[in-house]
Amino acid sequence: MTKTVLILPGTALIYIPILIQWFSERWPFGASVGTRLQLAVAVMLAVPALVLAAYTMKLFVRDGHGTPAPWDPPQRFVVSGPYRFVRNPMLSSVILMILAEAVALNSPLLLGWALVFFLLNTLYFIFIEEPGLERRFGEDYRKYKAAVPRWVAMLRPYEPAGDNGS
Repeated sequence: MTKTVLILPGTALIYIPILIQWFSERWPFGASVGTRLQLAVAVMLAVPALVLAAYTMKLFVRDGHGTPAPWDPPQRFVVSGPYRFVRNPMLSSVILMILAEAVALNSPLLLGWALVFFLLNTLYFIFIEEPGLERRFGEDYRKYKAAVPRWVAMLRPYEPAGDNGS
């Protein structure tokens, strides 16, 4: 699991932002760190995002018997916790953390990175991950996909067929 965290979220949240800041000559923290208000907003974005990321990774390990990594995917279809409201809560948390970095460091380039990250992941989900999940989990995933939005959470939780609420 440590390798997964270092490679996947580490790349999006640490390595690429450092490179962006470095090559834009805003290293290490830009022309200035954000104002107190910006830092407060960044914390309000980052803290729930970190909690959501940790919880969704735990669900992949506990319920799915795997990790978020493509080389060790969950063996069981995970439809619990935040996955009952939105299909990609883990990636939503990473996007929120990148936005928190952009706000804290007063960096429009990191804001651009958040947008690029979102677009790349959307394309990845549409053309690679979702077809793979359909092959692996069949009709259960197709029903879930039809009922649960990719990025914007629903107000009411998804109830898989045969789930009696226990």
